[in-house]
Amino acid sequence: MKRILLLLAVASAAPLWASPYLYRVTLAQAAPGKLTEAIDLYRREAAATSAAGDEAPLWMRHSQGDIWDLMILQPMGSYAQFFSAERMAARSRAEQPFASRLKDDIAWQEDLFCAGPALGDLRQAFAQGSFFHVEMFHALPGQFAALLREREMENAYARGVKQPENFIFVRDQGASWDLFTIGVFRDLKHYAESANLTPQQQEAAAKAAGFESASQIGPYLRRFISSHHDTLAVAVK
Repeated sequence: MKRILLLLAVASAAPLWASPYLYRVTLAQAAPGKLTEAIDLYRREAAATSAAGDEAPLWMRHSQGDIWDLMILQPMGSYAQFFSAERMAARSRAEQPFASRLKDDIAWQEDLFCAGPALGDLRQAFAQGSFFHVEMFHALPGQFAALLREREMENAYARGVKQPENFIFVRDQGASWDLFTIGVFRDLKHYAESANLTPQQQEAAAKAAGFESASQIGPYLRRFISSHHDTLAVAVK
Protein backbone atom coordinates (compact mmCIF):
# COMPACT_ATOMS: atom_id res chain seq x y z
CA MET A 1 0.00 0.00 0.00
CA LYS A 2 2.81 2.43 0.87
CA ARG A 3 4.40 1.81 -2.54
CA ILE A 4 1.12 2.37 -4.36
CA LEU A 5 0.50 5.63 -2.48
CA LEU A 6 4.03 6.83 -3.28
CA LEU A 7 3.60 6.17 -6.99
CA LEU A 8 0.22 7.90 -7.02
CA ALA A 9 1.75 10.89 -5.25
CA VAL A 10 4.56 11.01 -7.77
CA ALA A 11 2.13 10.89 -10.65
CA SER A 12 0.19 13.88 -9.29
CA ALA A 13 3.23 15.88 -8.16
CA ALA A 14 5.42 15.51 -11.24
CA PRO A 15 3.76 16.85 -14.40
CA LEU A 16 6.50 15.30 -16.53
CA TRP A 17 4.80 11.92 -16.05
CA ALA A 18 1.35 11.22 -17.36
CA SER A 19 1.59 7.99 -15.34
CA PRO A 20 4.42 6.36 -13.40
CA TYR A 21 6.77 4.25 -15.49
CA LEU A 22 9.08 1.96 -13.55
CA TYR A 23 12.81 1.49 -14.08
CA ARG A 24 15.45 -0.69 -12.46
CA VAL A 25 18.58 1.44 -12.18
CA THR A 26 21.91 -0.33 -11.69
CA LEU A 27 25.07 1.48 -10.63
CA ALA A 28 28.17 -0.67 -11.13
CA GLN A 29 31.87 -0.21 -10.48
CA ALA A 30 34.09 -2.53 -12.47
CA ALA A 31 36.84 -4.55 -10.87
CA PRO A 32 40.31 -3.07 -11.51
CA GLY A 33 41.24 -3.49 -15.15
CA LYS A 34 37.87 -5.06 -16.01
CA LEU A 35 35.83 -2.09 -17.27
CA THR A 36 36.00 -2.91 -20.98
CA GLU A 37 35.21 -6.56 -20.27
CA ALA A 38 32.25 -5.56 -18.09
CA ILE A 39 30.91 -3.23 -20.80
CA ASP A 40 31.17 -6.02 -23.37
CA LEU A 41 29.37 -8.48 -21.07
CA TYR A 42 26.60 -6.01 -20.25
CA ARG A 43 26.17 -5.25 -23.95
CA ARG A 44 25.88 -8.95 -24.82
CA GLU A 45 23.56 -9.62 -21.88
CA ALA A 46 21.33 -6.70 -22.91
CA ALA A 47 21.09 -8.08 -26.44
CA ALA A 48 20.10 -11.47 -25.06
CA THR A 49 17.47 -10.18 -22.62
CA SER A 50 16.02 -7.86 -25.28
CA ALA A 51 15.69 -10.81 -27.64
CA ALA A 52 13.95 -12.66 -24.80
CA GLY A 53 11.32 -9.92 -24.43
CA ASP A 54 12.73 -7.19 -22.17
CA GLU A 55 13.04 -3.58 -23.26
CA ALA A 56 16.57 -2.65 -24.28
CA PRO A 57 18.36 -0.76 -21.46
CA LEU A 58 19.76 2.75 -21.65
CA TRP A 59 23.18 3.32 -20.16
CA MET A 60 26.07 5.66 -19.67
CA ARG A 61 29.70 5.60 -18.57
CA HIS A 62 31.07 7.73 -15.73
CA SER A 63 33.43 10.53 -16.77
CA GLN A 64 33.98 12.30 -13.45
CA GLY A 65 32.23 12.53 -10.11
CA ASP A 66 30.79 9.55 -8.23
CA ILE A 67 32.48 6.15 -7.82
CA TRP A 68 30.35 4.15 -10.24
CA ASP A 69 31.58 3.32 -13.73
CA LEU A 70 28.24 2.49 -15.34
CA MET A 71 24.62 3.51 -14.87
CA ILE A 72 22.20 1.12 -16.52
CA LEU A 73 18.53 2.07 -16.79
CA GLN A 74 16.39 -1.00 -17.39
CA PRO A 75 12.84 -0.10 -18.46
CA MET A 76 10.32 -2.22 -16.55
CA GLY A 77 6.96 -0.63 -17.23
CA SER A 78 5.42 -2.12 -14.09
CA TYR A 79 6.29 -4.76 -11.52
CA ALA A 80 3.52 -6.99 -12.85
CA GLN A 81 4.94 -6.86 -16.36
CA PHE A 82 8.60 -7.17 -15.47
CA PHE A 83 8.20 -9.91 -12.87
CA SER A 84 5.60 -12.02 -14.61
CA ALA A 85 6.47 -15.72 -14.50
CA GLU A 86 6.99 -15.85 -18.28
CA ARG A 87 9.25 -12.79 -18.41
CA MET A 88 11.29 -13.92 -15.40
CA ALA A 89 11.87 -17.37 -16.89
CA ALA A 90 12.92 -15.94 -20.25
CA ARG A 91 15.18 -13.36 -18.57
CA SER A 92 16.82 -15.97 -16.38
CA ARG A 93 17.66 -18.12 -19.40
CA ALA A 94 19.07 -15.10 -21.26
CA GLU A 95 21.19 -13.90 -18.32
CA GLN A 96 22.54 -17.30 -17.30
CA PRO A 97 25.56 -17.36 -19.68
CA PHE A 98 26.78 -13.99 -18.35
CA ALA A 99 25.95 -14.10 -14.63
CA SER A 100 29.12 -15.66 -13.22
CA ARG A 101 31.45 -13.66 -15.46
CA LEU A 102 29.75 -10.38 -14.53
CA LYS A 103 30.21 -11.20 -10.85
CA ASP A 104 33.93 -11.59 -11.48
CA ASP A 105 34.14 -8.28 -13.36
CA ILE A 106 32.10 -6.11 -10.96
CA ALA A 107 33.59 -4.83 -7.70
CA TRP A 108 30.51 -2.97 -6.43
CA GLN A 109 26.88 -2.66 -7.47
CA GLU A 110 23.62 -1.23 -6.21
CA ASP A 111 20.12 -1.34 -7.65
CA LEU A 112 17.27 1.11 -7.34
CA PHE A 113 13.68 0.67 -8.46
CA CYS A 114 12.10 3.99 -9.29
CA ALA A 115 9.30 5.79 -11.07
CA GLY A 116 10.51 7.88 -13.97
CA PRO A 117 9.61 9.58 -17.22
CA ALA A 118 7.85 8.10 -20.20
CA LEU A 119 10.16 5.67 -21.95
CA GLY A 120 9.69 7.23 -25.38
CA ASP A 121 10.80 10.65 -24.11
CA LEU A 122 13.88 9.17 -22.46
CA ARG A 123 14.87 7.15 -25.53
CA GLN A 124 14.51 10.18 -27.77
CA ALA A 125 16.78 12.25 -25.51
CA PHE A 126 19.41 9.50 -25.31
CA ALA A 127 19.33 9.13 -29.09
CA GLN A 128 20.05 12.84 -29.52
CA GLY A 129 22.55 13.34 -26.68
CA SER A 130 25.81 11.75 -25.59
CA PHE A 131 26.75 13.79 -22.49
CA PHE A 132 24.93 13.46 -19.17
CA HIS A 133 24.72 15.30 -15.86
CA VAL A 134 23.46 13.05 -13.07
CA GLU A 135 22.51 14.40 -9.63
CA MET A 136 21.51 12.00 -6.83
CA PHE A 137 19.96 13.09 -3.54
CA HIS A 138 19.14 12.01 -0.01
CA ALA A 139 16.36 14.25 1.30
CA LEU A 140 16.34 15.56 4.84
CA PRO A 141 13.52 14.07 6.96
CA GLY A 142 10.23 15.63 5.98
CA GLN A 143 11.72 17.46 3.00
CA PHE A 144 11.15 15.04 0.14
CA ALA A 145 8.20 16.94 -1.34
CA ALA A 146 10.12 20.21 -1.16
CA LEU A 147 13.12 18.58 -2.85
CA LEU A 148 10.93 17.26 -5.67
CA ARG A 149 9.43 20.72 -6.08
CA GLU A 150 12.92 22.25 -6.22
CA ARG A 151 13.87 19.88 -9.02
CA GLU A 152 10.79 21.01 -10.94
CA MET A 153 11.77 24.66 -10.32
CA GLU A 154 15.22 23.93 -11.76
CA ASN A 155 13.51 22.49 -14.83
CA ALA A 156 11.58 25.75 -15.16
CA TYR A 157 14.89 27.59 -14.92
CA ALA A 158 16.39 25.30 -17.58
CA ARG A 159 13.52 26.19 -19.93
CA GLY A 160 14.18 29.85 -19.24
CA VAL A 161 17.85 29.59 -20.23
CA LYS A 162 17.11 27.35 -23.24
CA GLN A 163 18.71 24.24 -21.73
CA PRO A 164 17.31 20.68 -21.62
CA GLU A 165 15.12 19.85 -18.65
CA ASN A 166 16.21 17.13 -16.24
CA PHE A 167 14.51 13.76 -16.25
CA ILE A 168 13.33 13.06 -12.69
CA PHE A 169 13.43 9.58 -11.12
CA VAL A 170 11.83 8.91 -7.71
CA ARG A 171 12.79 5.98 -5.50
CA ASP A 172 10.29 3.22 -4.82
CA GLN A 173 12.65 0.65 -3.28
CA GLY A 174 16.23 -0.57 -3.36
CA ALA A 175 19.26 1.67 -2.83
CA SER A 176 18.95 4.63 -0.49
CA TRP A 177 18.68 7.54 -2.96
CA ASP A 178 15.38 9.40 -2.61
CA LEU A 179 15.50 10.77 -6.12
CA PHE A 180 17.91 11.52 -8.91
CA THR A 181 17.86 13.52 -12.11
CA ILE A 182 19.52 13.14 -15.49
CA GLY A 183 20.23 16.03 -17.81
CA VAL A 184 20.93 14.92 -21.38
CA PHE A 185 23.08 17.13 -23.62
CA ARG A 186 24.58 16.82 -27.08
CA ASP A 187 28.11 17.27 -25.74
CA LEU A 188 30.16 19.19 -23.16
CA LYS A 189 29.78 22.44 -25.10
CA HIS A 190 25.99 22.11 -25.02
CA TYR A 191 26.14 21.45 -21.25
CA ALA A 192 28.06 24.72 -20.72
CA GLU A 193 25.93 26.91 -22.99
CA SER A 194 23.97 28.54 -20.17
CA ALA A 195 27.19 30.21 -19.04
CA ASN A 196 27.02 32.29 -22.22
CA LEU A 197 23.89 34.09 -21.00
CA THR A 198 24.17 37.53 -19.47
CA PRO A 199 23.71 37.85 -15.68
CA GLN A 200 20.47 39.71 -16.38
CA GLN A 201 19.11 36.80 -18.44
CA GLN A 202 20.05 34.28 -15.74
CA GLU A 203 18.46 36.43 -13.02
CA ALA A 204 15.23 36.78 -15.00
CA ALA A 205 15.01 33.02 -15.62
CA ALA A 206 15.74 32.21 -11.94
CA LYS A 207 13.07 34.58 -10.64
CA ALA A 208 10.52 33.34 -13.16
CA ALA A 209 11.19 29.79 -11.89
CA GLY A 210 10.55 30.84 -8.28
CA PHE A 211 14.09 31.37 -6.98
CA GLU A 212 15.23 34.54 -5.22
CA SER A 213 18.09 34.89 -7.70
CA ALA A 214 20.39 32.79 -9.87
CA SER A 215 23.03 32.76 -7.14
CA GLN A 216 20.51 31.30 -4.66
CA ILE A 217 19.60 28.20 -6.67
CA GLY A 218 22.31 26.06 -5.02
CA PRO A 219 21.73 27.33 -1.46
CA TYR A 220 17.98 26.82 -1.86
CA LEU A 221 18.51 23.19 -2.91
CA ARG A 222 20.68 22.54 0.13
CA ARG A 223 17.81 23.37 2.49
CA PHE A 224 16.25 20.03 1.60
CA ILE A 225 19.09 17.51 1.30
CA SER A 226 21.44 15.61 3.58
CA SER A 227 23.73 14.50 0.73
CA HIS A 228 24.15 15.10 -2.97
CA HIS A 229 26.31 13.28 -5.53
CA ASP A 230 27.14 14.87 -8.90
CA THR A 231 28.38 12.89 -11.89
CA LEU A 232 29.25 13.76 -15.47
CA ALA A 233 28.94 10.82 -17.85
CA VAL A 234 29.17 9.98 -21.53
CA ALA A 235 27.45 7.58 -23.88
CA VAL A 236 28.84 4.06 -24.00
CA LYS A 237 30.54 3.56 -27.36
